[in-house]
Amino acid sequence: MSQYCFGIDVGGTSIKCGFFSASGELLEKWEIPTRTEDKGEKILPDIAKSIQEKMQEKGLGKDAVLGVGIGVPGPVNKNGEIPTAVNLNWGYKHISKEMEELTGLSSKAGNDANVAALGEAWKGGAEGCANVILATLGTGVGGGIIVDGKIVAGAHGAGGEIGHANVKHDETDSCNCGNKGCLEQMASATGIVRLAKKALVSSDKDSALRKAEVTAKEVFDAYKAGDELAAEVVAEFADYLGGALATFATVVDPDVILIGGGVSKAGEPLIKAVQKCYKKYAFTTCKDIPIRLAELGNDAGIYGAAKLVC
Repeated sequence: MSQYCFGIDVGGTSIKCGFFSASGELLEKWEIPTRTEDKGEKILPDIAKSIQEKMQEKGLGKDAVLGVGIGVPGPVNKNGEIPTAVNLNWGYKHISKEMEELTGLSSKAGNDANVAALGEAWKGGAEGCANVILATLGTGVGGGIIVDGKIVAGAHGAGGEIGHANVKHDETDSCNCGNKGCLEQMASATGIVRLAKKALVSSDKDSALRKAEVTAKEVFDAYKAGDELAAEVVAEFADYLGGALATFATVVDPDVILIGGGVSKAGEPLIKAVQKCYKKYAFTTCKDIPIRLAELGNDAGIYGAAKLVC
């Protein structure tokens, strides 16, 4: 009887690997470098080799392993195919098929943010919930949507790309995706800095932000200390994010909304600011949906990847 599985989270510089029991206990984790040279052709073979070495170390045959789940940065369809992954130098790749050929194990693949949401629903901040929205606030804004316990990938693998929902129709600056007015421009770490710099130029209020290199952390630290200008920046950020989450909730009607990523380290003050704006915009039936901090941190991806096959 199969008792174990592997969860793999592929990043641009490193690949996180997790060895799990079938019940979801993380037994061991490790990392290997992401070799993106030569169009990333070494990435999947490196993963396969690492898995095979771990199986040999543990004395496991293929019949003891349910499979290998993989999360990657890019749009992955339900068949485990990806048209491109810029950070990995990949063009089209049938990830699941290649991993099965390399390892002889069953394999499933998904977008990294969607997979992280699945991990949080399985063993994290939304454990026991079948319907979840996860917003990850880092350099960009990622997202994952779980409905009835399953990832919403969509027809082209773009399901859950909440960072590229348009939230500011009159924006003149371009997002990295090429569009203008994306949530990512307002609610990511870089987006918060952008809002802060605009506020510093347009206001003559005294602020601790004028004395520091502006980062998202500095904005929230100043906000917690009662800085008036920082409070205005946080209010603007929360209005964009809360409003966007209210729109997504109308579509998904989740049990819970989670916020993760580096910006979420600001903690409960961030959650309270976003929840207040969310309630202002949310549909009546959805107003009381809780917004919480994600709990698994950098391990969310390996948990969710494992869940793909467990």
